[in-house]
Parts: sequence; structure tokens; C-alpha cells
Amino acid sequence: MILDLDQLRSFVAIAETGSFTRAADEVHKTQSAVSMQMRRLEDRLGRAVFVREGRTSRLTSDGEKLLGFARRMMRLNDDAVAAFADDDLTGAVRLGTPADYAARFLPDVLARFARSNPHVEVTVTCEPSVTLSRFARSGDIDLAIVTMASDTGPAENIRREPLMWVTSPGLIPEPNEVVPLALDRAPCIWRGAALEALAAAGRPYRIRYTSMNPTAISATVLSGLAVSVLAESAIQPGMQVLTERDGFPPLPMCDIGLVRSPEQRSSPVVDALARHIVGSLANLGGPSAGRGAWSGKPY
Repeated sequence: MILDLDQLRSFVAIAETGSFTRAADEVHKTQSAVSMQMRRLEDRLGRAVFVREGRTSRLTSDGEKLLGFARRMMRLNDDAVAAFADDDLTGAVRLGTPADYAARFLPDVLARFARSNPHVEVTVTCEPSVTLSRFARSGDIDLAIVTMASDTGPAENIRREPLMWVTSPGLIPEPNEVVPLALDRAPCIWRGAALEALAAAGRPYRIRYTSMNPTAISATVLSGLAVSVLAESAIQPGMQVLTERDGFPPLPMCDIGLVRSPEQRSSPVVDALARHIVGSLANLGGPSAGRGAWSGKPY
């Protein structure tokens, strides 16, 4: 039995978006084409990989087993293609990313990029998304990974995942309690989303810790000192997700995008790095964590 990589790419997109419709947009196919691919994949495996629940789709146990293999197969395929496509590239590229994305995404992205582009130098700048978007548009950096929002301007959307309230099992504030917060400094988009949601819900809060360092924020949360906001893929073992059942309002989805400098529209080096970023984020899985962990259904 030989599995079809195109079918597996659509399968991963459905698993990550929770929807055949959104997955079809991700893989640039019609919904009917994606549905046909999944029927053929299930026929080939002799197992069901999805269960429909209203407008969303949930992985079966066999689907969860397949997901890890599918991600690894796509990553290996992408690495092989990139190795042959990019081997002769030389030069330098200036990449911008918020610090939290640098901690989550860059180790894999830069390792894969360096293997297939050993003669390219990468310089990384860490700043908030709004600042990075401005840097890219002015030509101060070549490419930026940003959290998409109205004040970052247009960007190529490469990943979507939910934002979540996180704490430790030792700190679950009661509904009338003041919520101690650990957040990035302004103008962090996640910080703004958290404060707006709490204000709209009438939930009292106090910012106890502010840091640009995602490791410091996570350590504060894991120590039981504060509540914070993280994207689903950034949740660490030992963290607990807080939901509306715990008195915390829903948060918006997090859209991650790429912004390219107008001066680098036709740069092969920038194109190659952008491909590696898109491939790494497409293959990135998200952990579950404790009570209220994300089930794959959009808010």
C-alpha cells in the first residue's frame, strides 16, 4: 500500500482547521475535491479517520495515529524538494519574528533551512508584530513572521490556531477574584486581546508581570504566579487551560502571517526561507494540556 502525499496534506489541513471547508482553502482545492480525497484515503487504509460533528470534523483514534506519520512524511518530502531546489543559493536574509515565535518555530525552521542552504546567512530580529511589519514594509528587514491584526497591515496567512488562557493547577482564580496576569509588553497583540476580553466580560484583573521573554512568561505561569495567554501550539506540559467554565471569556483566533519587503519580491533566498517557514508551520502539531485543552474545534 502506498499513501498519496497530496491526500495526506489535505488530511493534515482538516485535522488542524477542524473543517473540510477551511482545509480546502488551505490546500487550494474545492471542498468536494477534498472530500473525495478523504474517501479515497479511508478506502486505502480500510479505516475511518474522521467523525463529522455538525460543521466540524474530529479525528478518530486511527486518524490521530495517522496524523503523526502524515506530518513526518510531508516534512521529509518538503526537505527533499528544498534540498534540490535551494542547494546553490548564496547570500543573506534578514528575518523578523516576535520572541515567542522565535522560541517555538525558529529552531526547526533554521535547522532545515541551513541543511539545504549552507551558504546563506540568516540574521534574526525579535520585536513585536506591529514593529516587524513596519520594518518589512520599509525594507529594514526582508521577511517577517507576524501575528496578523488590523495594525500590522496585509500579510500572507500561513497558520491559524486558537488563543487560550493558561495557568498552573495551583492557580485557578475564582469568578470574582482579581486575575493576576503575566503578559508581553505593549504593543503585543495577544496582550491587547486578553485585556479587551477581560474588560468586556467585566472580569477584574491586575498585570503582575511584564516581559518580552516568552520563557520568563511561561516560568511565571508554571510557578503558579499568574495567568497568561498563549497560542495553542505554545502550551507546555504542566499548564492548564482556562475556559468559560472557569469564568474566562473566549479569545480570538491567532492568525500567523508572513510580510515580505517590497524590495525582495523576487529574491530566491527570501523565497526559499519563506517556503521553509510555511512548511514548518504547516507540519507543526499542538499539544493538549489539562482540563479545557483544545479539542480541535474552533471557538
